[in-house]
Order: sequence, then structure tokens, then C-alpha cells
Amino acid sequence: MLDLHNTGFSDTLVILGAAGLVIPAFARFRISPVIGFILVGALVGPFGLGSLVSQNPWLFYLTISDAHSIEPFAEFGIILLLFSIGLELSFKRLWAMRTLVFGVGAAELACAGLILAAALYLTGLSTGGAIGLGLALALSSTALVVPIAGTTSAVGRAAFAMLLFEDLALVPIIFMLGALSPAPGVHGGASLLLTLGMGVLTVAILFVGGRLLLPRMFAQAARTKSPELFLAASLLVVIAASLATTAAGLSPIVGALIAGLLIAETEYHGEVEAITTPFKGLALGVFLITVGMRLDLGFVLANWASLLGATVMVMVVKVAVTTGLLKLSGARTGTATETGVLMASPSETTLIVLGVAGAAGLISGTTAAFWTTVTAIGLTATPLLAKAGQLFSRLIEQQERDAAPIMVDETIPGAVVIGFGRVGRTVADMLRRHNLPYLGVDADIDNVNAARKDGYTVLFGDVTRSELVDQLKLGHAKALVLTMDDPVLTVRLTKRVRSWVPDLPIIARARDADHAAELYKAGATDAVPETLESSLQLSEAVLVDLGMAVGPVIASIHEKRDEMRKSIKAASDLDREPRLRRVRQGDVTG
Repeated sequence: MLDLHNTGFSDTLVILGAAGLVIPAFARFRISPVIGFILVGALVGPFGLGSLVSQNPWLFYLTISDAHSIEPFAEFGIILLLFSIGLELSFKRLWAMRTLVFGVGAAELACAGLILAAALYLTGLSTGGAIGLGLALALSSTALVVPIAGTTSAVGRAAFAMLLFEDLALVPIIFMLGALSPAPGVHGGASLLLTLGMGVLTVAILFVGGRLLLPRMFAQAARTKSPELFLAASLLVVIAASLATTAAGLSPIVGALIAGLLIAETEYHGEVEAITTPFKGLALGVFLITVGMRLDLGFVLANWASLLGATVMVMVVKVAVTTGLLKLSGARTGTATETGVLMASPSETTLIVLGVAGAAGLISGTTAAFWTTVTAIGLTATPLLAKAGQLFSRLIEQQERDAAPIMVDETIPGAVVIGFGRVGRTVADMLRRHNLPYLGVDADIDNVNAARKDGYTVLFGDVTRSELVDQLKLGHAKALVLTMDDPVLTVRLTKRVRSWVPDLPIIARARDADHAAELYKAGATDAVPETLESSLQLSEAVLVDLGMAVGPVIASIHEKRDEMRKSIKAASDLDREPRLRRVRQGDVTG
């Protein structure tokens, strides 16, 4: 018979209740689940309802009685997070990031740590305590930043590179704090070198062993067609790698990242990622609950001014350092600012370093408790910082666009391609293949820079600015190609250009038949609906694979395309106001 007073069952009830009931309620009001989990932790923790259990025994079922009992699950959540990050990476991509990791990442940790240490030293802390605390607060949260920013965007790549260095630097920081300890007989130098040597050897063994064993192991698991066995194999790999790096003196998250990288090189990485994602999400939620359980709301209210001042100081220093270093490395101002704001709060590893500094006698228990609360407040604010960073980035980029000079080559292009993303590049490729001149225009500076590096002729400019459109000299162009993924802007620009260049061929990308009809009504020469073109391409592939001759198939596809085009043009002569209203509202489906 189950013991309903069992602590484990009670804690499980609270955690699953938070995940299944409370978090969806936060999501309904568009509040980040991160904040939800942390607030749940504060509510059910020892400083919340847990303090009332002795007077109200029924609260036992709504609280977590032993905060330390769930910490292993929280650590497992972070391990699975780093494992999933490794699954998204590759050795080639990681090697390409080496400058960001060991250049900007190292400089960011050192500069922010030293500035914070200097400020803390001025408040009366010892040299060792100031250095340990400064480095602890300079760390940023891998567990929160990476899920928010990802690893593929410019912000995500920069943030992940710096976070990766911080994770690698955690062990040297801990050894350095041991060396700074005032306790007699503590020496860190020789132990650090031994640990680094063992770490390098362990990592090498993992790489070699993983390359040889993992493909065979997962192939065997796949042959059984058992999801349970595949899940067991995945968890075995990540736990074994984490234990190996832990035994060598490194952080377990290093082993988890390596395990993810090794599996990413196999054909099973998609299945592994899908099958471990639910565990990662729930375990990460447990970690956030443990963060919330460290929040003593009474202490926060009694010391709100000093806590707010300390939190703001840490964030301002980290934003300034991170933004400045990324700018020096060549990042755009908007990207650098958004990354700096996103990484402004302390980290879950800050709590680890604070514990080590306290155990080494570098800081007092009161000081550690104060900065633990600052760290919990900062982690809670991370989703809000992400929103603020995005807002600052948009404002900065808008100012840069408004201030950017409009420069158009004197050579009149044969075709002007507005919108130089995936579709625009393909159009330019075909124009180049037939030796036809063109000029690309795009408002995303990242797209422009990447295209220029690849040899395309592209201009940075925002076509919502009328002066740019005026200076494109469309009256002398041979054709205008609109590939923007903005239906309202495409219709508006088509109308405007057609009003003063009546003979210019205007070929526009449309989302569907309704949007294409609006473009024809606005004056487009040809409107190409994405949904219809994809269906025609699919039909062509089906007919060819069924054994039909290629010539008749292509002829029938062209005939069908002409029928569709005539139908859409005929529809454009009707009253299109209801459809235009749907386009403006974004209600366009394929």
C-alpha cells in the first residue's frame, strides 16, 4: 500500500502539479514558464507555504519538504539541456566558433569578473572574496539563455560561445578559489594541472570510444524497434559521459555536451533528440523550482533597496562588457546589445561558485545568502531581459536604417530583386546563369553581408522608405521582382511602382491565390502563389515517378499553370476587399 505521507510522493505531486496545471495558466496569460516555475518554487518552498506546515499539516501535500532532495533532478535537467545543445551542433561548427569561445568568451568572463571584483573589494570584502564573488556573478545562465536564444541566430551563436567558455572555466575557477582560501595547507596549482591532464585524457577517450561504439549501439537499439530501449541507450550515453568527466574532475555538463556532439554525427540524432526532449523540459522545470525555493520573500521585502541596487550593478557591468566586446569583434550593434542584455543576469553555476567560496572561507554565510538571493532574482528576470534586449535591438537597427545613406550603383540593372532571402537568392542565381544583370535589395544587414560574401550584388536598404525606391531608377530597369514575405507591403509597393512605371514587368511572390489576385489587381504582371507552385512541383514529381514521359508531363504542368493564372487574373477583377482585409490581418493559409 502506498504511504501518502511519503516525502517523495508529496514532492512529486507538487512538481507534476506545477508542470501540468500552473505553467499552462501562465502560458495562457503570455507569461514565461520560466517565471512560473520560479514563482511556484518560492510559493511551495521552505520560505513560502513550507514555513506553515507545522501549524497547518494539510499543507504538507502542497509543499516540498526537503529542497535538497530534488536538487539531483535539477542537475540532471541542466545535463540534458547541454546534451540537447550538443545534438544541434557539429564538430565543424564548434571549431568554427573557436574564436568566439576562447576569444570573446574568455575576455568577457575576465573583464566582467575583474570589474565586479573591484567594486566588491571597495565594499570591504577581502581580495580573495571579491575575486571569487566577482567571477561567480560574471557567469551567465546556460539553462535559461540557450533555450531563449537558440544556437542558430546571431544572438544565439554569440551567447552560446561565451556560455560554453564559462562552463569550461568552471573547474579552474573552483580550483583557484581553493588556492585563494585562507585555510592553511590548501594548494590548488598542482591539483589543477593534474585535473586538466585527466580531463584532456578523458575527453580524448570519450571521443575515440564514442566514434567506435555509438553507431553500433544505436543500430542495435534501432533494430529492436523498441522506443524504451532507444531511450535507455540515450540516457545511458549521457549519464556515462557525465560521470566520466565528473570522475576526471571536470563538470558533468562537459561530458553531456560531448555525448550530444558524438550522437549528432550519427544518423540517429533526430530520434534521440525527440525521445529525450520531454525529460529535458520537466527536469529543467525542477531546476527552476529549486531556484525559486531559494527566494525568501520576507528577506527580499526587508532588503529590497540593497538587493535591487546589487542586481542592477551586476547587470549594468555585464551588459557593458558583453556589448563592448562583441562590438569590437565585429558584431552589429543590435546583435551585441541584445546579447549583452540577455546575458546580464547571474547563472545557476553562480550558486555553485558561491557555495565553494563560502566553504573556502572567502565569504561569510550572510554574504553568500545575500548574493544567492540576487542570483535568484536575476534568473527570474531573464525572460524579461530577453524581451528588453529584442526591443533595444529593434530600436537600434531602425535608427541605423534611418541614418544609413542610400547608395545606388550608377549602372542600371536589368532586374531589381527586392527581398534577398531564400527566394531572392534563387532568382539571382537564375539571372546570373543567363548572364543577365541584376541588383538585390534587402533590409536585413545580415542577409546583405552574407550575400555579398557569396558574390551577389546586393544593396542594403528599406523599401518602406520612399526615397530608396525613388533612387532605384525603376523607370530604366528591365524588370522588378518582389520576393518579400510581407503580403501588405508587396501589394502596396506594386501599386506605387505601377502608378509611375506603367510598362515595367513586375513579378511578385504571393502566398496563395487570394494574395496573387490582389497583386494582379494592384498591377503585377505576374504573381506566383507559393502554395500552387508547390502543388505543381509535387504533381510533376508524382507523374515522372509513375513512369510518364518528361516532355508531356512538363507540357501538362505548364498548361495547368496557365489555367490557374487565368483563373486568378479573372478573380482579381472582382471585388477583392474581403480578401485584402484577410491579407492585412495575416490570415493567409496554404
